[in-house]
Amino acid sequence: MRGITVAVVVASDRCARGEAEDRSGPRAAGLLRAAGHDVREVVVVPDGAASVRDAVVAAARTADVVLTSGGTGVAPRDETPEGTRPLLARELPGLAEALRRHGEAHVATAVLSRGLAGVTADGVLVVNLPGSTRGVEQGLEVLLPLLGHVVDQVRGGDH
Repeated sequence: MRGITVAVVVASDRCARGEAEDRSGPRAAGLLRAAGHDVREVVVVPDGAASVRDAVVAAARTADVVLTSGGTGVAPRDETPEGTRPLLARELPGLAEALRRHGEAHVATAVLSRGLAGVTADGVLVVNLPGSTRGVEQGLEVLLPLLGHVVDQVRGGDH
């Protein structure tokens, strides 16, 4: 399925303050566009549960899928899962585990990711990806082949 609308939210204190340039969001947007999807402008917010939650809620108003990048580790400000979990009506733990497994094949620390995947009550797929460009690329290697099927299923499509 092509033509899925995707929003990308980046959680990074340093990027939000202008101290660093975000590369993961534009990389995700580029890969999604190359796959034929409509991608909204990348939004950068500070780390933290509230800022991530608010950005995901806003993005979900106009998107079929919301991808986050960053804030999935174990550092004190890594609270992307805490901002995401309350929004999910149904978690997709197998997808989150597949993302970690695929990442682990490239870097051992991928297993430390606490990223979530799931569907909101309004039928929006939300997936937390790591904050590095390589983490985003590896995550999309797993996610892109599944995206059309997941969105079709959420919309009530046949198995």
